[in-house]
Amino acid sequence: MKITRKDFLRLTGLSLLAGGGMKAVRGIAEYAGEAPRGSAAKPVRWGMVIDLKKCQSGCDLCIKACNQAHNIPQFADRAHEVKWIWNETFKAVFPFAETAYTQQSYAAAQVPLMCNHCDNPPCTRVCPTQATWKRDDGIVMMDWHRCIGCRYCIAACPYGSRSFNWQDPRPAIASVNPDFPTRTKGVVEKCNFCEERLARGLGPACAAACPEKAFIFGNLADPDSEPRQLLRSRFAVEREPELGTGPSVYYLV
Repeated sequence: MKITRKDFLRLTGLSLLAGGGMKAVRGIAEYAGEAPRGSAAKPVRWGMVIDLKKCQSGCDLCIKACNQAHNIPQFADRAHEVKWIWNETFKAVFPFAETAYTQQSYAAAQVPLMCNHCDNPPCTRVCPTQATWKRDDGIVMMDWHRCIGCRYCIAACPYGSRSFNWQDPRPAIASVNPDFPTRTKGVVEKCNFCEERLARGLGPACAAACPEKAFIFGNLADPDSEPRQLLRSRFAVEREPELGTGPSVYYLV
């Protein structure tokens, strides 16, 4: 069968368009934390392991890195505080895990807290607009455009990991990071495990900023990952595991 030059160019164009479309679909799927169809990719469940023995009291470099990366406002009024990662005392975080001996070891210890990206997150079930949801890779996300500010998710979260913008956050940002969107008054926000950095092959900003390497981030679904190896070799605790939420943040003690 003879093919004219016009037919050849048309067929070639369609092939390139189809190839480009498949590449775009794969890119979107990877950014969303989902394996494209027909892929043999291994399952992923992102999680964090924090070594409390390495976490230095008084250090807040992880908090500063998170604040800068995500344009977190710094309000003078604590009632309007917005936080993605913050520090609490060991006694306040693990009151039932404390004994006379843990008092000696962790009396001055600070515990970095963030969204636990639960396997069974109660926050996602109560959102009337599905502005918060759990991805296939375990990250609990927020869509600030769909958030109506009802704060049901704040009430449902047992860990206090969500903040509400009672006023416009933009004037309270010292130096805006142009690579991450700012929020508006009347929406909820929280830690997103730096999903925007994961899409670029980078780890969370808090882990990268820690000079003691106390934050170990990785794939909990991979038995050979560093977090899984640490959880096999060291004793770890979760925040209130009896609630059945299945936190993805573990603390080595």
